[in-house]
Amino acid sequence: METKNIMIVGVGGQGTLLTSRILGGVMLDGGFEVKMSEVHGMAQRGGSVVTFVRYGEEVSEPIVEEGCADVLIAFERLEALRYAHFLKKDGVIIVNDQRMDPMPVVMGAAKYPENIIEDLSKEYKVISVDAMAEAKKLGNTKVFNVVILGVAAKHMDFTIEQWNAVIERIVKPKFVEINKEAFEVGYRL
Repeated sequence: METKNIMIVGVGGQGTLLTSRILGGVMLDGGFEVKMSEVHGMAQRGGSVVTFVRYGEEVSEPIVEEGCADVLIAFERLEALRYAHFLKKDGVIIVNDQRMDPMPVVMGAAKYPENIIEDLSKEYKVISVDAMAEAKKLGNTKVFNVVILGVAAKHMDFTIEQWNAVIERIVKPKFVEINKEAFEVGYRL
């Protein structure tokens, strides 16, 4: 099997690190070698957080090169735009249709781009989902990242049972059931 490359991008506090740990756990359980790398910009201050997850028979390094990501999971529209150039020609962007203004926009020094998802769709295969709305229906907005992971899981070769086993192992016990529900909601979208 050729090495697969996944990027998870978001803003500090959105759960990119938990999502990457669940991804890595599923891949390890699937018998693959896994390498992960995390880049924390100003994560504590709402800055970009990028996680690379690479898996396959043999993985030499954790970093995904530009133009090599099979899947880009973006927890926010602008982050999808910012990192789309990492995607392969036949890759897919799974984006949470949410806007979070970065500090330059908040301070009036920059404008938030319009029509991000539409513009990305002209060049890439884009799956847009309002994961926050789905998480609100479940009664816990913090699980929106696992909703998106459920959507992404449909593009990977692992069973729902494999995902649930890893969620049970990695997520804090009191949050396991809500995360499993969030994953299944995303998987059905």
